[in-house]
Amino acid sequence: MRILGINALFHDPAAALMVDGRTVAAAEEECFSRRKHGKRPVPFSAWELPELSARWCLERAGVRAEELDAVAYSFDPKPARPAGEMGLDDPWDPLRLEYARRAPEFLAEALPGLDAERVVFVPHHVAHAASAAPASPYPDSAVLVLDGRGEAASHLAGRYREGKLDVLAAQALPDSLGLLYEELTEHLGFLRSSDEYKVMALASYGKPRFLPRLRQDVHATGVGGFRAHGVDWAALAPPRAPGEDWTQVHADLAASAQAVLEEVLLELVHWLHREAGGEALAMAGGVARNCVANSKIAARGPYRHVWVQPAAGDAGIALGGALHVAGQDERPLPMPGADLGRGWSDEELRVWLEEAAVPFERPDDVAEAVAEELARDGVVAWFQGRSEFGPRALGHRSLPAHPGRAENLERLNRVKGREEFRPVAPLVLAERAGELFAGPLPSPYMLFVHEVAGEWRERIPAVVHVDGTARIQTVEERREPLVARMLRAFERRTGLPVVVNTSLNTAGRPMVDDPRDALECFGSAPVDLLAIGPYVVRRGRRGEAFG
Repeated sequence: MRILGINALFHDPAAALMVDGRTVAAAEEECFSRRKHGKRPVPFSAWELPELSARWCLERAGVRAEELDAVAYSFDPKPARPAGEMGLDDPWDPLRLEYARRAPEFLAEALPGLDAERVVFVPHHVAHAASAAPASPYPDSAVLVLDGRGEAASHLAGRYREGKLDVLAAQALPDSLGLLYEELTEHLGFLRSSDEYKVMALASYGKPRFLPRLRQDVHATGVGGFRAHGVDWAALAPPRAPGEDWTQVHADLAASAQAVLEEVLLELVHWLHREAGGEALAMAGGVARNCVANSKIAARGPYRHVWVQPAAGDAGIALGGALHVAGQDERPLPMPGADLGRGWSDEELRVWLEEAAVPFERPDDVAEAVAEELARDGVVAWFQGRSEFGPRALGHRSLPAHPGRAENLERLNRVKGREEFRPVAPLVLAERAGELFAGPLPSPYMLFVHEVAGEWRERIPAVVHVDGTARIQTVEERREPLVARMLRAFERRTGLPVVVNTSLNTAGRPMVDDPRDALECFGSAPVDLLAIGPYVVRRGRRGEAFG
């Protein structure tokens, strides 16, 4: 079976391909178009067909459009209700629904040879659920989905048994934890449907003094659902204009919203465990990208295992739709990892460098060369293997640096053009992580936060957030031998088993994906070394882009 998955509505258009139950490719449209999120995350552009990523997925597998057995479109317009009927103010919703209804003909035009009759509509939250449990190491598990909205709901709670989903609860709109957090994001002067993670980071600087007031409008119902709408944010704190300095009241409001979100999620998780039982919980949906809340669920919830889809946002439903359709006939294999995007051979990378006419060298071991540069306090652009599917740099398109210098947080945020309150993350070998960090282990996808051990906080200050936590990525040598080798080489030089890891991009730009992106980023940002495959390109002595 050859199944192409498509996400083309709301946020983050993406495509994924499964062949005979295996995930062979998945990528977001932004990787190809170089537009963050594939498009502006605003209502009047809430659809875009991921033509470039879909074509690449087919090319990667050597599959022609006419050979596809199915195309899973992860939204079903048939049960969708008009926004007005659901208490939502969205004048663009009728046009969005018409776009979804006509998806088969749009896809057939974009992918010549495709039979439009092979397009299958998969409900939005069912696709999210399928991106979680079947993709996880725990395919028969409870599943919790929370995001802004789907066809008529904002939430799904259920369980998978023998590959089949049993839906136990769904919260009807307008109540939505995702939309609530989006409203707060906009109120605090950030880009709605894009910058919610900034609110989560800002919350660490505040106190939840508005929590009693928020509980009046945001709380669990006790029967698997919740109330979450109607908050008068302006009555709690004045709106912040984009670019304006944040104040303590803004941080306190963010902390209060984060606290009430965590309370509701924990109640939903306990309800789900009473209904579904089991030891494992799989999560997806945009709210599942809240790594602080995920850690509370892991620590205080009833499940022994909590697994979160690394592409938990809407990009992930391209994969989830394909997994759902595949699961009707067979048990698909779990997701092999997040490195599902484009990659290049050593020879192809050499040709790129030669055509760019930049001086480069091939050291005996690129891991050792990078460790040496990091030990000298250099910043490295790290471009290795296939790119990641999802928003996190996981050791393939990363910007590593020395964690032992506190000023490197400010330095990296300046390089990337980010707000000063945003943290960077540590990379650490899985077998060493327990010595430095307390929290869910292993943590290969940066979807939980961990308490940094007291004796390490002063040794690796660049990766310690203001609340004493870090969003770590654990590295297993069998999965990431090159990254593991670099970490060991860095520790030999510095005594530190950790390096800083942030995404290889600058503000407002998608993560670097292909060699041209890597060369452009290195040439325009104050980065000391580009490690691209087995090759390195060094910064010139006088700060030139290339020596």
